[in-house]
Amino acid sequence: MTAAEETERQQAPEVAAAPAGTDWRGFAAALGLGAVGGSLFFLLHVPLAFMIGALVSVTAAAMAGVRVSVPRRLRTAMVVVLGIMLGSAFRPAMLEHLSEWAVSLGGLVLYTVAAALAGLLYLRRVARYDGVTAYFTAMPGGFQEMVLMGSAMGGDDRTIALAHSMRIMLTVLTVPFAFQLLPGFAPAARDWSLGGLGPGLIDLPLRDVALLAACALGAPVAQRLRIPAGMLVGPMLLSAAVHLSGLTAGKPPGLLVAAAQVVIGAGIGCRFAGVPLRTIATVAAAALGLTVALLAVTVLMALSVHLLTGLDLAALILAYAPGGLAEMSLVALSLHVDAAFVATHHIARIVLIVIFAPLAWRLWQARRQRAAVR
Repeated sequence: MTAAEETERQQAPEVAAAPAGTDWRGFAAALGLGAVGGSLFFLLHVPLAFMIGALVSVTAAAMAGVRVSVPRRLRTAMVVVLGIMLGSAFRPAMLEHLSEWAVSLGGLVLYTVAAALAGLLYLRRVARYDGVTAYFTAMPGGFQEMVLMGSAMGGDDRTIALAHSMRIMLTVLTVPFAFQLLPGFAPAARDWSLGGLGPGLIDLPLRDVALLAACALGAPVAQRLRIPAGMLVGPMLLSAAVHLSGLTAGKPPGLLVAAAQVVIGAGIGCRFAGVPLRTIATVAAAALGLTVALLAVTVLMALSVHLLTGLDLAALILAYAPGGLAEMSLVALSLHVDAAFVATHHIARIVLIVIFAPLAWRLWQARRQRAAVR
C-alpha cells in the first residue's frame, strides 16, 4: 500500500482506498456480502448490526482471496450521510451541559499521551517495530494522516495502514459486546427495525429533507479548509448547527443509514484484499496486543474521569476508545449512548494527534541528534 494510494483516502476518512476506476465485479461482491452479513447480524439483534455484519463478511472474503472493492465516490457519499446523521444527535438542550464536558475534554490530552506511550512501548519492546513505524502506528487515531506522515518519515506504510485498520476493526468488534460487562449498564430498549435507525423514506417532511441535504455542503468546505476527516466532520458540524438551533429535529432515513453502515463496514473489510495471509497474521498479532494496551488505558482513563465528574461511564469509554470517529459514534447511537458527546471527543482527539504527533516526532528526533553530536 503506497503513500499515493493512501492520499486518496483523504476523500473518505478511515475507509478503504480503491484503485482507479470501478471494479464492478469486486463492488458487487463486496456490496452483496456486506448486505447479507449486515442483514444476518440485524436479525440476530447484534449491536451496530449492518456495519459489523458487513465488516465480518467482507473481511473473511478478502482474506479468502475473493476480489472485493468499494468505489471511492460511494464511500464518500455514505461518509457524508453518516456525518449528517451524527450531527442530528446534537439537541438544543445540550447547550446547557457543554461546560460539564470541560474535564473530560481536558482528560483527552492526558489519555492521548498515555495511550500513545503505552502503544509505542509495546510495539518497540514486544512487536519489535522500528522507531518510525512504531511511533505512527501507536497513535490512537488519525488513520490516514499517520500513514502519510509515517511513510514520509521513512516508516513502513503498509504495516502502519494494516495495524490501524485492525485496531479499528478489533475495537468495533469488541466494545459493543464488552459493554454487557459494565456494572449497571442497561441500554435503553431498542427498536429492532429500520425505523430504529431513522424515519422511513417517505416519512421525512420536505423541509427537513432540504435542510439535511444542505448540510452535505459542509463536506467540500471542510476539505478546502483541510479539516481532518473533513468529509465526515464538515456535514456533521453543519447538521449539528441546524439541530442545535432548533431548525429541525429530522434524521436521515433508516434505510439510507443502514446502507451507509454496510458500505463503511465493507470498506474496512476491503483493506485486506490482496494482502498475503502471512502478512495479515503477523500484523494482526501485533495489532491485537496494541489494541488491548490502548483499551486498557481507555478504561482506566474513563473510570478516573467518571469518578471525578460523575459523567456517564459508558459515554466516556466510547469517547476515549481507540476506534474511528464514525465507527465509535455509530456504536454510541446503537447503544443509545450520547453520540454528540462521543463524536466531539473523537474530533478533538483527531485534531490533537494530527497537529502534535508530527511535531513531537520532530522534537524527539532533534533531541536525539543533539545527544549523538555530544
